[in-house]
Amino acid sequence: MALVLTLVARLAQYGAAVVLLGAPLFFLYGLRGEAGRGAAAAGWPRLGFFFAALALLLGAGVALSTETATMTDQPADALRPSALWAVLSGSRYGLGIGARLGLATLALAASLAPGSRGLWALLGGLGAGIAVSFAFTGHGAMDDGARGMIHLGADVIHLLAAGVWLGAVAALAALVQSRRIRDDAAGLKALHSGLQRFSGIGSLAVALLILTGLINSWFLIGPAHVLSLPGSIYGAVLIAKLLVFALMLGLAAQNRYRLTPRLADGLLNQAPKAALSGLAWSIGFETAAAILILALVSALGTLSPLAMPM
Repeated sequence: MALVLTLVARLAQYGAAVVLLGAPLFFLYGLRGEAGRGAAAAGWPRLGFFFAALALLLGAGVALSTETATMTDQPADALRPSALWAVLSGSRYGLGIGARLGLATLALAASLAPGSRGLWALLGGLGAGIAVSFAFTGHGAMDDGARGMIHLGADVIHLLAAGVWLGAVAALAALVQSRRIRDDAAGLKALHSGLQRFSGIGSLAVALLILTGLINSWFLIGPAHVLSLPGSIYGAVLIAKLLVFALMLGLAAQNRYRLTPRLADGLLNQAPKAALSGLAWSIGFETAAAILILALVSALGTLSPLAMPM
């Protein structure tokens, strides 16, 4: 039961973090001008950021409670204020989870403000801080010295790149499913422009994910353990994650090189609905794959990497 609770709390935090980072940033760089602001207002759930921040706050609170009980080996400490404070104030893990709780509280309050470019910038900044906080509560914070700095730095970049990419996918999924945008020519044009702008940002994020993923794998697995991956639980989950990541790359390539140009042709011919339907299905599958990746990452965080002692 404790393991299930931990996995759910991790998934809630990761999912909420990518939404709070990538979605508002996409509204900033992808949806520009009056038409872009209108598309964001029409296509994004009004309380979407509020519920994301609330899920993050609850998930982080559960994570702190379960980790405290694990550290002290006393189940009752999960709800004991003195024990919780001791973990928050006395460890690198506590620094990371404490920062996450504080930033989630700020995001929760900010999400109640009317949508604007200022709000998107604020939420994106808070989301970036939240993403960075995960580096201090994960495997990337387990090394010391120069090795620790390189590992932690790669982990930070990996988390930021993932948030920018996956959060934008969440925003696009909401936009392409919106009936208000489907029936609005200006909104569809703004969506198409956003897809074009995202293609460059998304490609950069993927490149950074691959590079930092290789660096993290060097520290967490090591060349000597590569052939042992299929025979371990950690390796099996990691391989599953890489396969889903490859699927997401294929879907992203289809969106960029096939479906986005089809939407442009549909807008030009004033018949965009067929192209938009295909795009909606593709982004829907990409969103489902993203959720599966976050679930696999949540599981990986509870397992011991092959290059680290049990």
